[in-house]
Amino acid sequence: MMHETPIPIPHPPVNPFRPGAGQQPIYLAGRTKEQDTFQEMLKQNPVSQNVIVTGLRGVGKTVLLENLKPLAQAARWLWTGNDLSESVSLTEERIARRLVVDLSTLLGPLITMQQSETPPGFTPIIMKTTRALAFDDLWSVYDKTPGLVLDKLQAVFAMVSTLIKDAPIDGIVFAYDEAQNLADHAARKEYPLSLLLDLFSYLQRKPQAKSYMLVLTGLPTLFPKLNEARTYTERMFHVLQLGRLSEADARTAVVEPLSITRSPLRFADSTVTQIVELSGGYPYFIQFIGKEVFDAWIGKIKKGEAPSVPLDEITEKLDQDFFAPRWARATDRQQQFMKVIATLPNAEEEFSVPDIVDASRTFLRNGFTPSHAVQILQALGERGLIYRNRRGAYCFAVPLLAEFINRQPWDPSSLKYGEE
Repeated sequence: MMHETPIPIPHPPVNPFRPGAGQQPIYLAGRTKEQDTFQEMLKQNPVSQNVIVTGLRGVGKTVLLENLKPLAQAARWLWTGNDLSESVSLTEERIARRLVVDLSTLLGPLITMQQSETPPGFTPIIMKTTRALAFDDLWSVYDKTPGLVLDKLQAVFAMVSTLIKDAPIDGIVFAYDEAQNLADHAARKEYPLSLLLDLFSYLQRKPQAKSYMLVLTGLPTLFPKLNEARTYTERMFHVLQLGRLSEADARTAVVEPLSITRSPLRFADSTVTQIVELSGGYPYFIQFIGKEVFDAWIGKIKKGEAPSVPLDEITEKLDQDFFAPRWARATDRQQQFMKVIATLPNAEEEFSVPDIVDASRTFLRNGFTPSHAVQILQALGERGLIYRNRRGAYCFAVPLLAEFINRQPWDPSSLKYGEE
């Protein structure tokens, strides 16, 4: 632990670090290139490419998505969207309802509808009233249109295009988080992912006054799913791949929140370096570790002690809060398999089946066969722990997972090769 001279703190300052899923940081470090790219894409006329924001857990996909919203609004685009939970993405009609709900919520305050009413009695007078656009106005179009779900949605969007044709906007952005939950289900004859792609492909081919753009965020499994559903998605999307921050951006992410909030507490350069190194440059970990260091310092200063960085305690808490719940998803055998992967020098980057097989022969009495390794990799992919990065290459889906695994005790000599 490194100690520094205690400083007087008249009142406990507010902690400027905000760990949490999708929690907006006080200062967004890096990601300038991604925001600039998005602003350029908003200038498309007509729109030919949509946006995918992808990366591991903790790289700030949701945070970036929220920061793209004001950029779109400043460029005269309306913005709507939501999270795509697994329940929403199960059927085509649920996706359709999600789109119509988002449209009606967005346009309701902006568009009025005229309604004719006949008052009670024998008078022939017909009264006309004005009201806001409602969900039922759009869903009734959906219900009355014959054909497939795609036909019905096309009719709804045709009505929307008519309603907004004179509005002082360039178009509407549909932004959906956790889009890796989208999937087609051939066994049930439900194709919600293909439906979404076909709809926006149709809208962007059709000449019209206003444009529609789709922005999806999700884990790295998202883009392969899109390609599997529709091969043309390679041309339909521009991918913004988020990774760890550069060292300079990571240091800024630590220092700027203290400066912006005018905190009386300042981290020494050596402390900033420790936080950056322990976080691996991942935004979530920077926020988590920064918060823990800040709180620990306040506690020590109150006691008149020199502030220090409790590295062991912070690492233990990070293990329990972030890694352990994900680690628990795997069976004992799958955990043993990942322990073998964690011994690889490239475990935090990408690895292959031959890499795993060779390492298993080194560490286990009976190593894995290639076919068994592929089976376990597929099972770990379903649990969100590993994903296929490209043909023949795999990665951990959780950042710094290999480091966590290497902190777990294990005895390779006790492991025997067995079927899953």
